[in-house]
Amino acid sequence: MAAANQQNIDRLPIRLMFQDEARFGRMSDPRACWAPAPQRPVVNLALVREFRYEYAAVSPWDGCLDYMTAEKMNTENMSIFLAQVSEAHPDEFIIMVLDGASSHKSKELKLPKNVSLVPLPPYSPELNPAEQIWNTLRRDYFANRVFDSLDAATTQAEKGLAEMAIKKEAMRRLTNWPWISAILKT
Repeated sequence: MAAANQQNIDRLPIRLMFQDEARFGRMSDPRACWAPAPQRPVVNLALVREFRYEYAAVSPWDGCLDYMTAEKMNTENMSIFLAQVSEAHPDEFIIMVLDGASSHKSKELKLPKNVSLVPLPPYSPELNPAEQIWNTLRRDYFANRVFDSLDAATTQAEKGLAEMAIKKEAMRRLTNWPWISAILKT
């Protein structure tokens, strides 16, 4: 946090956020489900390899969730997403914790003035609470569903993210792990 404070020249209040991206599309996600005995549930299957990327950043301290859909995961879309998050929180300095994807480290990445990036150690998704967003979205909005089009799958992902964003307390409970909560107290 010390390095980020040095860049916070305006001494804005700090917002800690964790960022990640995931792809969602027409590939089925079959999961266990309930059916009355002795019936067996029937779940359709789709093996269509069409998808789009969902970008998300969550602030575990208050459960705020920002998200965006993109055709590709690349430096240009990461720059657009960072600008969107910056505009959503103009009066705060955002410390964005993220993984080491190449689009996060590119020299062409456009970093807003009120955003500082902090990389996670390599191969450590278990340290990123934003990963829980994808688990919840897949379980609650994609499990055992087949979509007729990529647009229908994208609409479903955006619907799920919008509903999750409204439920700030649930998002806070999902992502504000004890070690993250302890940062606030220091």
